[in-house]
Amino acid sequence: MTTNGSILESPLLGFGMPGIQELLIIAFIVLLLFGGAKLPSLMRNMGRSVTEFKKGMTNQDEEEGSGEQGEG
Repeated sequence: MTTNGSILESPLLGFGMPGIQELLIIAFIVLLLFGGAKLPSLMRNMGRSVTEFKKGMTNQDEEEGSGEQGEG
């Protein structure tokens, strides 16, 4: 961890950010673990989860903004 506390400037577990080769190895391991048939549904569900998370964050921001305007 750096002195200013920024996690972006600190290396990931002391090893730095993964490169293309490491990402390919991780993708290959995921393919072996879940199989080719389950992988599309896994990615689809992950995409839906991210979409729902973004919707929730947007709704939360809108609720906070409308609450501040109503108080004034």
